[in-house]
Amino acid sequence: MAKSITQEFAKGLWEEIPPFRLVLGLCPVLGVTTTMENGIGMGLATTFVLLCSNILVSVLRNVIPSKVRIACFIIIIATFVIVVEQLMQAYASIYPLYLKLGVFIPLIVVNCIVLGRAEAFAFKNSIARSMADGLGIGIGFTLSLSALGAVREIIGNGTLTLYEKPLFNIVSFVPSFQPFEFMVKPPGAFVALGLMLCIMNVIGKK
Repeated sequence: MAKSITQEFAKGLWEEIPPFRLVLGLCPVLGVTTTMENGIGMGLATTFVLLCSNILVSVLRNVIPSKVRIACFIIIIATFVIVVEQLMQAYASIYPLYLKLGVFIPLIVVNCIVLGRAEAFAFKNSIARSMADGLGIGIGFTLSLSALGAVREIIGNGTLTLYEKPLFNIVSFVPSFQPFEFMVKPPGAFVALGLMLCIMNVIGKK
């Protein structure tokens, strides 16, 4: 039985939430989540590309030849990645975040989540369903990156910031707290992701 549009959207928030369920797109997940701000920025950029590419692939699904569909998907995705890059460079308030994310923004082109949804879903479904799928998966991805970034930032730095404004400082509550700097380094990303995957699996079984 086919899922409703609401179900297609909701599945990306838990049932198929990346990277904890689909275990896809781990490169940006591990690379940019040293802070919550980076996670939110990367997640929103990916959501924009995912949503727009899903819609356009669905619109053109009866026009794109099956034999060259992957190449067409990449061209469509790359177009929206360029749009994201230009927008992030155009606004002074977002430009510092663009510099922090660096090469991971253009690498959205080869993000397996975006390409995978185009191939597995958008190319086979209506515009409305593809839009719901892209938005749900994108928001789920953003929440995943934000949560992982927040955990690493709080444990690794003892703070939580957004747009360079402090939202939380654990030292204010626990003066003896010593930041565990390992968590904001590359190996710490694997540890944090593994622990969060474990928690997700335990909750999922219950």
